[in-house]
Amino acid sequence: MNDQKPGLRARLVTAGVELVTGEGVHALTLREIARQAGVSHGAPRRYFATHAELLAAIARHGFEELAAALATADGTAAGSPRTRLAAQCRGYLDYAAANPGMFDLMFRHDILEGSGTGLRQTTLPLFETFTRLVAEVRPPSGAAPAAVAAALWANLHGLAQLRSWGSLRLATGTDDIGPLLDVALTAHLGSEAR
Repeated sequence: MNDQKPGLRARLVTAGVELVTGEGVHALTLREIARQAGVSHGAPRRYFATHAELLAAIARHGFEELAAALATADGTAAGSPRTRLAAQCRGYLDYAAANPGMFDLMFRHDILEGSGTGLRQTTLPLFETFTRLVAEVRPPSGAAPAAVAAALWANLHGLAQLRSWGSLRLATGTDDIGPLLDVALTAHLGSEAR
């Protein structure tokens, strides 16, 4: 039985990842995750104390993918902290566009709260990297780097959500997020030194 537990836990998470990727957050009921995993509808409760705990395990998978995407973006961006930060911002927006269901779940604190799985241990390092790069850029506002990083992150998240809802196309006539990202970076970090 001990050998089965990790296998079934992983299968339930994989089923949830497939569901959120294909159908969105609304599809992540215990019954549907169990059906997708090929187990009884009561099986998830043997491995996850609450529905929120299972959803958090699925979201953790998304945060791990996002961390890998940001690390890849950072690794391909040679140069200044601003260049690296811009690359990570693009990586964030690209991840959100490629994984809208997962991205939605990852930031649904209303349904993940109380999961007891320590998602902050996965998410805080991402924010700390942003904050460190912001501090190295030294934005002209004099605001604390963590405050600037939080404002930039919120701006990115808003751009990602508006694009996924189709609102950016209505407002700007295009889905090209590049010019908006450039404006956001300038707004939060000042003009790039030439």
